[in-house]
Amino acid sequence: MKQYLDVVRRVLDSGQRKSNRTGVDTISTFNVNYQMDLRQGFPLLTTKEISWKNIVVENLWFLSGETDIDLLRRHGCRFWEPWTDAAGKVPSAYGNFWRHFPIHDDGHGAFNDQVAWVIDELKNNPDSRRLVVSAWAPGNAQTSALPPCHAFWVLNVQRDSAGKGLLCLHLTQRSCDVALGLPYNIAGYAFLLSLISHFSGIPAARFGHTLVDAH
Repeated sequence: MKQYLDVVRRVLDSGQRKSNRTGVDTISTFNVNYQMDLRQGFPLLTTKEISWKNIVVENLWFLSGETDIDLLRRHGCRFWEPWTDAAGKVPSAYGNFWRHFPIHDDGHGAFNDQVAWVIDELKNNPDSRRLVVSAWAPGNAQTSALPPCHAFWVLNVQRDSAGKGLLCLHLTQRSCDVALGLPYNIAGYAFLLSLISHFSGIPAARFGHTLVDAH
């Protein structure tokens, strides 16, 4: 996949050594952008072994809104094991914020199901520029062991020459492990775009991605 290899080359060519909380330095560069068109095929990396099952299971877990990783464990997906608490939960799980925003400490209070809202809005007001889903909550980010790396994503409907709607998704990622995580981020959000395309009835088109700190 040329876009992925271009990102790797950009980090290696222009990145600088930085220290971080893990104690292992990274080679990091700022503001890497790329896009790909799902009409040309699904972007599953072929230069590295990727588990399609884990991609599907993780994203279905996100969409469930659950913090308990039982679903992941039952299907052998171990991505989130290091971040679980004593109860087997991940309080900062993306899906928790996608489906229940803001999170209330007491488990009560009004919340917004962002995913349901954007799908409904796509059906009724597809040209909206407000189709934003955020996993970033400042209070959580200041205390969490691992605040969301994929801070937020935005849906946008473009038009082809015949005026037909085309569904696009842009992801802003504050921190990106290019070697380990990026191949799964690409496939995961392409899968998410495909799912939302199915439920909204708007064909999937472009996926855009901004990596603020690519390392």
